[in-house]
Amino acid sequence: MKTKIDIGISEKGREEIAKGLSHFLADTYTLYLKTHNYHWNVTGPQFQTLHTMFEGQYTELADAVDLIAERIRALGMRAPGSYQEFAKLTSVKESNGDLNANQMIADLVTSHEQVIRTARGLFSIVNECDDQPTNDLLTQRLQLHEKTAWMLRSMLE
Repeated sequence: MKTKIDIGISEKGREEIAKGLSHFLADTYTLYLKTHNYHWNVTGPQFQTLHTMFEGQYTELADAVDLIAERIRALGMRAPGSYQEFAKLTSVKESNGDLNANQMIADLVTSHEQVIRTARGLFSIVNECDDQPTNDLLTQRLQLHEKTAWMLRSMLE
């Protein structure tokens, strides 16, 4: 038996927020997978630094996908959770081929910036529905992605 959800956000509002969060989840998961791939496959003089840094980043992203999916569930909606669903929802481009360390870093900058744009795109509906928990989640994620993009960008200068 499905119980009625009465948290002060209409069902339509919850559905729209969850749809946006599903896109954000797919972007975050795709970035997680890409970062983990780079952790495994980075080579060159920066190996140890990048291998360790990428591990910290993918670990943080793994925690983030859980927070995002749980927010979708708290809104009463189903969270996507398959490669097929994520592939349809994500706007983060997968990388193909054998990239060198600097190409990996540049690709991660681009990917973090895409995740940032996806998150920013949610604020209008989140604010319209007066959804402070989602607003807080997005703000925290934006701060982290912007800082990570800056740090990665700095490695390319």
